[in-house]
Amino acid sequence: MGKKVVILGAGISGLATAFWLHKDGFDVTVLEAKKVAGGSMESSIENSFLIDFGPNSGLETTPLIKKLVDEVGLFNEFIYANEKANKRYILKNNQLHPLPMGPGAFISTKLFSTKAKFRLLTEPFIGKSNDGYYQSVSEFVIRRLGREFLDYAIDPFVSGVFAGDPNKLSVKSAFPKLYRLEELYGGLIKGMIKGAKERKHQQEQSKQSAKMFSFLKGMQSLPLAISKKLGNNIFYECNVQSVERTTNGFKVVYKSNGETKELSSDYVISTVPAYAASEIFKNIDENVSNHLNEIYYPPVMVLYLGFKKEFINQQLDGFGYLIPSKEKKSYLGAIWSSVIFQNRANDDSAAFTLFIGGARSPQLFEMSESKLIENVIKEFSATMKISSEPIFVRYKLWKKAIPQYNIGYIEHENYFDKFEKENPGILLSGNYRGGISVGDCIKNSELIFNKIKYSASQRLSG
Repeated sequence: MGKKVVILGAGISGLATAFWLHKDGFDVTVLEAKKVAGGSMESSIENSFLIDFGPNSGLETTPLIKKLVDEVGLFNEFIYANEKANKRYILKNNQLHPLPMGPGAFISTKLFSTKAKFRLLTEPFIGKSNDGYYQSVSEFVIRRLGREFLDYAIDPFVSGVFAGDPNKLSVKSAFPKLYRLEELYGGLIKGMIKGAKERKHQQEQSKQSAKMFSFLKGMQSLPLAISKKLGNNIFYECNVQSVERTTNGFKVVYKSNGETKELSSDYVISTVPAYAASEIFKNIDENVSNHLNEIYYPPVMVLYLGFKKEFINQQLDGFGYLIPSKEKKSYLGAIWSSVIFQNRANDDSAAFTLFIGGARSPQLFEMSESKLIENVIKEFSATMKISSEPIFVRYKLWKKAIPQYNIGYIEHENYFDKFEKENPGILLSGNYRGGISVGDCIKNSELIFNKIKYSASQRLSG
């Protein structure tokens, strides 16, 4: 009794949750709209180039990641990033400047002016804000660290993580740990020092110090390995139409091969994007549908380029670079894929992944894709001092890419909590709740698993 679970979506959130539940003896069914597992994790190998069209890596922020990797048999394919990837660049005035990673480098860097460096030293003496949940990342950073630090550190970082706009993102919702440093410790520098002890106790790594990982055949290896373990518990090419309450639980209505089908369950876990969940739960609560539909997913193009190394005159000694808004370029930044991980290109070639658009510049997609790609390649080649055309070009446009935790997101979060309390047995999950990273999604899968396990045990004892 109380052990049947239907999970909507076979991305990493849905699959990891399904894995823990299945292992614990729950009767799990996963419904996935695509033909293959992975969600936004898409990897392919072509002409000796390994392409990740979605997440290109993860950060090992929790022991749970390694546990999952080991249990699905991917231990031998799990790889860490090259140490060179610790070096990151920021583009300023068409020059690449290493992001300073220590006090000495910070003092000598030309990325920030002397005035900006002295401004940073005042951070421990700045008090808390009264704006609480309704501060943008920009407001928070300018108040604590100054305008220049926003422009040349946080603005490009936000683009790299969220493809987002720091003027619109909520610091509390998008970067809760940053916000918490001020709330709990009174400042960022104080909080980073004191918070390190807390993370050690919880066996967690900060995202700044966590090791970057991937797999020999790309990030999609993880969802594919989980799906193999789940086997016939996953049904592909299933478009969920609605979830309805019944006297004993829920009825999930979906279409497969042109037929309308139904599944009964005790629990429904939705891990599909917010805009897809909006339609599915409309019958149960129109307000939750509205909240889900209001979450903005900007368009992002992932452009993958391969070049012969002999024509690249920029030293390849880092993770890549990010571009501040002030630089007015046609793309957000570039990852030096073949520097970071092995097996991404031939020895005589170099592979790069570029990101275009996002919340910062969605208007770029008003021009033709061919013209946009041409412009980006031209700008990228100039920055990287490349004297030849690429030998390999592939791209994917995600029309709705990454959920934006914008100002006021707390209203959505509060309503989702209210919805779950009023509809016990339904849980809303996925990267629009609790963080967008691979590590966040895996951590949240355990939270969802524990909620279901506790609820099922309560039902049995009741």
